[in-house]
Amino acid sequence: MASEMADAIRQLINEKGISEDLIVKTVEDALLAAYKKKYGTNENAVVRFRDDYEGVDIYAKKTIVEELDDPVLEISLEEAKEINEDAEIGDVLELAIDPHEFDLQSVMLAKQTTRTSLREISRDTQFAEYKSKVGEIIIGYYQRERNGNIFVDLGKVEGIFPRKYQSPREVYHMGDRIKAMIVEVEKGRMGGPQIVLSRTHAEFVRKILELEVPEIYDQTVEVFKIVREPGYRTKIAVYSRREDIDPVGACVGLKGIRIQAIIRELEGEKVDILRYDVDPKRFIHNALSPAEVRDVYILDEAKHLALVVVPDSQLSVAIGKQGLNVRLANRLCDWNIDVKTEEQFREMDLSGGYMKAVSALFGEGEGQASALADLPGMEPEWIAALEDAGISSIEELLGLESGAIGAIEGIDEAAALAIQSIIDENVEVIEEGESEAEEGEELATDEEYQCPDCGASVTPEMSHCPTCGVELSFEYEDGEEA
Repeated sequence: MASEMADAIRQLINEKGISEDLIVKTVEDALLAAYKKKYGTNENAVVRFRDDYEGVDIYAKKTIVEELDDPVLEISLEEAKEINEDAEIGDVLELAIDPHEFDLQSVMLAKQTTRTSLREISRDTQFAEYKSKVGEIIIGYYQRERNGNIFVDLGKVEGIFPRKYQSPREVYHMGDRIKAMIVEVEKGRMGGPQIVLSRTHAEFVRKILELEVPEIYDQTVEVFKIVREPGYRTKIAVYSRREDIDPVGACVGLKGIRIQAIIRELEGEKVDILRYDVDPKRFIHNALSPAEVRDVYILDEAKHLALVVVPDSQLSVAIGKQGLNVRLANRLCDWNIDVKTEEQFREMDLSGGYMKAVSALFGEGEGQASALADLPGMEPEWIAALEDAGISSIEELLGLESGAIGAIEGIDEAAALAIQSIIDENVEVIEEGESEAEEGEELATDEEYQCPDCGASVTPEMSHCPTCGVELSFEYEDGEEA
């Protein structure tokens, strides 16, 4: 029958995950510490384990001398002869130490050293184990909650599931099974690993895809990019280097079985699987899924500005609730996408008044969009809110209907009034035909008349004729004199 020591060692290996070598080394160090406590040194001490760890023995190595000076390190020839008749001066004997020779303090020191060392080794082992699992999916169970943070039982350790990493769509109760991704592992206050879990990271969706879609796991189909608004919508761009593989079809699965499994795991969050394309126009077209797109125009390739034209019935679908769909498409493609209906696009082509006004104000070439930051007094948070709503240029801002600025998420009524005031102070919109009318008025102002006496040419600015000197008076239709 195996000894208690053997059982304890196996238990430590199986339950704590501590390696056999570390356990043996820890026990050795504890016994050597007890020996040193008793005898003042452990330089001559040797620890040996019996077969299958059924026991452990400690020996003292002593040199045979003729006259004994240090009984801890030496043994007299006479005593050595009693142990071994062939003993000679200068030989080294190993003498077994009776455990009962250790006093209580030495035994307590050995126990304390063993416990402390094994505890530290267990913590370090767990930390290294979970540190190597960062980015992997793990399953645990709801244990308790504090301030919105959920503590999850992971078996050997406890993980923390912060509120900021919980999907707003999901609700948990005591004992619920939680599948999450390890995003961070740090050492806690007690030295053990603090494991942070998340279900909101885009990489969590990638790991779920690898579990549900074998083609992604074996990299037959590859994920280009994933963008996500946790709890609402996720967009995933995929592609394949093999022409005979449909990457979107592989992710959706037969009759949508694979994508439905992913949606169920995300508690009903909408998931758009689309094809990545190196052509930005095609990629933008795909990114606005599920909206139907008519045309995509690249306004400025260097600045990544694009205009998308959709049917009137598809505008709300393309933009999405609170601009969510177009905002995710912007992040997925890394382009600023402006969505217009066909009617709005035709009006832009006919007038071009907004583009002319801004170009004249900022000295830019006709047809070149101006950044929102060019408007004096624009706050960074206003610009960020407008860009999230798909408005990235002054032309697009001017094209909004009356009152539409205040309806944008992140811009309250006071900010909307301030933005409108900035527009009124800095931008003069020139509608088509207005400049021609002003030019006509200027020509009319410079029109020449004839002196009634000598017939010389005169203008309304003259009070006397430059030729004959007669006093001039100009009358207009309203009867007022110039």
